[in-house]
Amino acid sequence: MSWNGTRALVTGGAGFVGSHLVDALLAAGARVTVLDNLSAGRLANLRHMADHITFIEGDVRDEATAVSAVRGQEYVFHLAANADVPQSVKDPRTDFESNALGSYHVWRACLAAGVARVVFSSSAAVYGEPLRRPMDEEHPLRPISPYGASKVAGEILGFAYYHTYGLPFTAMRIFNAYGERLGRYVIYDLLAKLERSPDDLEVLGDGRQVRDYCYVADTCRAFLDAAQCEGALGQAINVAGGHPLTIADLVALLLRLLRLEGRTHVHYTGSSWQGDIKALHADTGKAQRLLGFTPQVPMEEGLSRVIAWLRRERGWTFGGQL
Repeated sequence: MSWNGTRALVTGGAGFVGSHLVDALLAAGARVTVLDNLSAGRLANLRHMADHITFIEGDVRDEATAVSAVRGQEYVFHLAANADVPQSVKDPRTDFESNALGSYHVWRACLAAGVARVVFSSSAAVYGEPLRRPMDEEHPLRPISPYGASKVAGEILGFAYYHTYGLPFTAMRIFNAYGERLGRYVIYDLLAKLERSPDDLEVLGDGRQVRDYCYVADTCRAFLDAAQCEGALGQAINVAGGHPLTIADLVALLLRLLRLEGRTHVHYTGSSWQGDIKALHADTGKAQRLLGFTPQVPMEEGLSRVIAWLRRERGWTFGGQL
């Protein structure tokens, strides 16, 4: 099925994953509207496409705003959320209002508007600490942070609307998306520390935490494919690279790519922040079966693109020359 001329709304479309999803939709020929309150998203992420989208500054916590943005849309990709786990620990009420109540407003608006498909950006945080690895979509949902709990709430309500009212709903459980425009999370944080101090690197935890990374363009391709896959209706689908990496191995890879091996002293703190899951390792078999999904960008290539972007856009040198 072609995207040419279809009307698509991306909530949270000024954010990291959201702006890349807008890129993908525009490249496929869709007519795109972005709704974002700019609390975490940045207009700079949309600058290169500003003449080709409709932008609405607003918040899904306001039901009237959600209704207005959804009206007339055929596809809705709901990414608007507070995605900061430590912040959710400090302020669980705002997290719940953004992620659970905001999703409720979007689901109601989508049902009233009769949209063709709703794709929800959920998270691996819904699983909590793994009872088994890799984690498939049947793994119990045992979140250990308010953020994870709020994502579970959004999912469960979406599936309830699917079963009760026929809302055409799919939940995509993102593990660790990364790429250009990333402004937080472990890869960006490590690179930012190395830019400030290439000789010394402090790393939270013990280095044995496991993450399952997927380059953002691959993540967005899975979203677009799920939106037009009948078999994805009423399903939760993991989106990840399927090749877990310890933080220690990630640090070693970054130091090699930056040519800082032997120069940077790495210090592990031994502890991390509340709500930090120790091991995230996805079973991506369902995405492969339903969507034919296989990540195309290897980790080393993806990280090289991120480093090149930071050098080009931010002027970062990591202790060397541009």
